[in-house]
Amino acid sequence: MVTGGFGVGKTTMVGSVSEIEPLTTEVPLTYASSEIDSLAGVEGKTTTTVGMDFGKVCFDDGGARFELYLFGTPGQERFWFSWDDLVLGAAGAVVLADTRKLADAFPALDYFERRQIPFVVGVNRFADSLHTYTAEEVRQAMELPDAVPVVLFDARDATSSAHVLITLIATALDAARSRLASRGAPL
Repeated sequence: MVTGGFGVGKTTMVGSVSEIEPLTTEVPLTYASSEIDSLAGVEGKTTTTVGMDFGKVCFDDGGARFELYLFGTPGQERFWFSWDDLVLGAAGAVVLADTRKLADAFPALDYFERRQIPFVVGVNRFADSLHTYTAEEVRQAMELPDAVPVVLFDARDATSSAHVLITLIATALDAARSRLASRGAPL
């Protein structure tokens, strides 16, 4: 899953890295939604996801081919009910964060922590951000444990987005190995 707050770059990330034409449910923002969805920090935003985004990316690893299906969630609270369906069978999640409004990532962090689903934090770099922060500064500001990877990236760039996904795959595999080891199962 690719998730996070409103206007953080979920649709952009899925679109940049997907090997297929992504399915999006982007609709124009309306005047009626302006009273519900704050555009603070994303004043130029003109569309929003109301269902999900879907894309696919493939990785080759030593002769094995992995297909990773990407499901981008809507960011507005009124659409969060859809997360429960989208998360079924998820190996893990990328929680996108914007340093201009870090608090918007907390509901997604809480969601995946409660469900014990592995996740990484992808800090999308926006050109109009006034400050540049290190991954460690973001980790401290969000009070994340060392076990949660924090990756600085540009959602518009396929290579940068793929790096976040590779980090997620490694994190999900480590979590699966830990679960198996705790049950005494062979690795």
